[in-house]
Amino acid sequence: MPVLSRIAIFPIKSLDALECEEVSLLPTGPLTGDRRYALFDEKGRYVNGKRQAAVHRLRVEYSRDLKSVRIRVVGHSECREFDLERDAALLENWLSDYFGFRVFLRRDDKLGFPDDVEAPGPTVITQASLLSVAEHFGWDLPQSRGRFRANLEIADAEPFWEDNLYAGEQEVVRFRIGEVMLEGTNPCKRCVVPTRDVWTGEVTPHFVERFIEWRRAHFPVWAEPSRFRDTMYRFMVNTRPVPGQTGKTLRLGDSVTILEKRPR
Repeated sequence: MPVLSRIAIFPIKSLDALECEEVSLLPTGPLTGDRRYALFDEKGRYVNGKRQAAVHRLRVEYSRDLKSVRIRVVGHSECREFDLERDAALLENWLSDYFGFRVFLRRDDKLGFPDDVEAPGPTVITQASLLSVAEHFGWDLPQSRGRFRANLEIADAEPFWEDNLYAGEQEVVRFRIGEVMLEGTNPCKRCVVPTRDVWTGEVTPHFVERFIEWRRAHFPVWAEPSRFRDTMYRFMVNTRPVPGQTGKTLRLGDSVTILEKRPR
């Protein structure tokens, strides 16, 4: 039976992950602490990997209570520590110096800053899928994880098993992980971030074309082809919580069970 083998939250959107043994759900759907913070420029635009390749050269470690961070630049030995409440202005100044323009840190405890506001639940992928794409491009597993940035990783499942977790455009697939029920809504359309080396920001030549060719060659019979009409550049599954899941906890080792297909 498929089991939950990795939980990753991204306390500051676009920066490094924090691995957890367990995590609860917020009332609005996201995992507690996931994308609680985000970086913005003076025009209110995200400072993220889509716009700034320099994001990839930042390494961040978080305290377990998510109150402080240690941050450094790849290739530099200096590491700075900031309290995310008391030192927010100092962190903004440090990041502004790094990026070369004014950067602001914002916080949202209710919803955070999800990539998909209509499906703000945790994103899901199988470890086998990550290993398959890693083998195709000659990466290791950490590189694959860093490029695709899934919240939940499922083990003891074949490659692309996660493609069972969505259906047609007007449908969702309800499934359970331990005590938590979620609905898979759609295969995630990818952006420019997976095209870059997670440690250096260096672009992988012809990545999108090669990815689409690989995805098409390994497209599983159980996937819903109508969700790929616009592009095959989709990988990972977006979810939303079933009502009543607030405060329930996901834990490593939880079994994963598909329940039913339902109208959206």
